[in-house]
Amino acid sequence: MVDVTLWAGLVPLADSQKHLSVQASTIRELLRKLQDRYPGLEGPFKNEVAVAVNGTIYRNDWSQEIPDGAEVFLMRRLAGG
Repeated sequence: MVDVTLWAGLVPLADSQKHLSVQASTIRELLRKLQDRYPGLEGPFKNEVAVAVNGTIYRNDWSQEIPDGAEVFLMRRLAGG
């Protein structure tokens, strides 16, 4: 089980929940399960989200494995270089 914290902009799209628990082994699976549970998250997940797993930020590597019990944050993706 993975504990997920959502950035404030996603909370209204997830039935006003800021913290969620999901059974997922990869970032891709995590995002898919959250979209299935809360369809309103699909739009932001396409281009606006970065995922931090135990402090490491992933912007495009959705195949990254998530260790059981990991701390996961969904954050707004920042543009720039």
